[in-house]
Amino acid sequence: MTVSNKKEAFLLFLGDVFFFLLALWLTLFMRYGAVPSVEVFYDHIIPFGILFIFWFIVFFIAGLYEKHTLILKGRIPTIIFNSQIINSCIAVLFFYLIPFFGIAPKTNLVIYIILSFVLMLGWRIYGSSIISIRNKQKAILIGSGEEMHELKEEVNNNSRYDLHFISSIDLNDIEGLDFQEEILKRVYSEGVHVIAVDLRNDKVDPILPNLYNLIFSKVRFVDMYRIYEDIFDRIPLSLVKYNWFLENISASANKTHDVLKRAMDIVVSVLVGACSLVVYPFVILAIKLEDGGPIFFTQDRIGQNNKIVKTMKFRSMTPHNEKDGIAKTAEVTKTGLFLRKTRIDELPQLWSVLSGDLSLIGPRPEIPKLVKLYEKEIPYYNIRHLIKPGLSGWAQLYQRTPPKWTASFDETKIKLSYDLYYIKNRSFMLDVKIVLKTLKTLLSQSGI
Repeated sequence: MTVSNKKEAFLLFLGDVFFFLLALWLTLFMRYGAVPSVEVFYDHIIPFGILFIFWFIVFFIAGLYEKHTLILKGRIPTIIFNSQIINSCIAVLFFYLIPFFGIAPKTNLVIYIILSFVLMLGWRIYGSSIISIRNKQKAILIGSGEEMHELKEEVNNNSRYDLHFISSIDLNDIEGLDFQEEILKRVYSEGVHVIAVDLRNDKVDPILPNLYNLIFSKVRFVDMYRIYEDIFDRIPLSLVKYNWFLENISASANKTHDVLKRAMDIVVSVLVGACSLVVYPFVILAIKLEDGGPIFFTQDRIGQNNKIVKTMKFRSMTPHNEKDGIAKTAEVTKTGLFLRKTRIDELPQLWSVLSGDLSLIGPRPEIPKLVKLYEKEIPYYNIRHLIKPGLSGWAQLYQRTPPKWTASFDETKIKLSYDLYYIKNRSFMLDVKIVLKTLKTLLSQSGI
């Protein structure tokens, strides 16, 4: 069973290559009214091949090689349309700013962009279903909580998975379970080959001997937690206990990752910070002209190992001095609204990255007052302070309804589940992925 299939992403990539090439061949055929010669095709494949590299990067940043969850599948036409608009701009700039290849294919480029969009849209809508066709294995889900229902709904309603849950057993009702009727009979009568079970739940202990006997009936067992994490890219909080943290979380330094991460922090903060100095005078002037208040807003946040760190932004709200750091009556100014939409208000924080108080990537630092509230109400919340906080992170990219400036326990629990995923799986490549997707977020102004 492969709930998250890297092979599928690779096949999608190969399909993209094929249809990009097919679109080029059809473009030349339509443009010249004949099968393109090897020489003509060769003259175009080199410059377009270079473009393909940039276009695939755009597709990657747009998320077109990620898991096709139900949420993503419904947005694929819009994602491809937006990606192709960006790709078209890249192509125009490439051919007209770098006329190295001796061709400036005005008509060809227009035809190609239209054809590639149509072919790519058809491939991504129907092709992903074709490569995902596989014999679905019947399975039984044994667990509890909201995550179990989320998992069942996602798997049973998405064609990309090779499982279908014919039944789910809630461990909260285990006392009234008829194992013979609910599990054993269905395993044999309906050909169940997989049982996904929450082995970390103490309530599963009474049926473990019976589950053990099913091994001899060629039933395979998988960890419900691992399936959930693989699909949703976050840690299900209802499934984790202290033993999970002991198995998966470590404060020990990974020297290679730490060195590469710090190098990226320094290089990016210096380059972007230096370039951003150009906009500082305009921002300062705009803030002063609107209300004459202070330029910067400085605030205490909780950093690594629960240390207080100072963060500084361009002020985007009317002045306030609440001791707990939560603006209760302040409002966003007109200048501040623009600064927030363009993320310019965040630029001064690059100096905190350079100093080492923050990182580019990591859990977003929280206000001390809110941290105290969350630590009381949300188990394991303080584990997110194990690593250095960042300007952007996994939760900021994937949580659809993030908590804002007031206490929000439900949204913060979800945010913590994403933070735990990052802390467990952190690596330099994951950091690079977050940086690229953050760039997409900034350019689209969809918010972090």
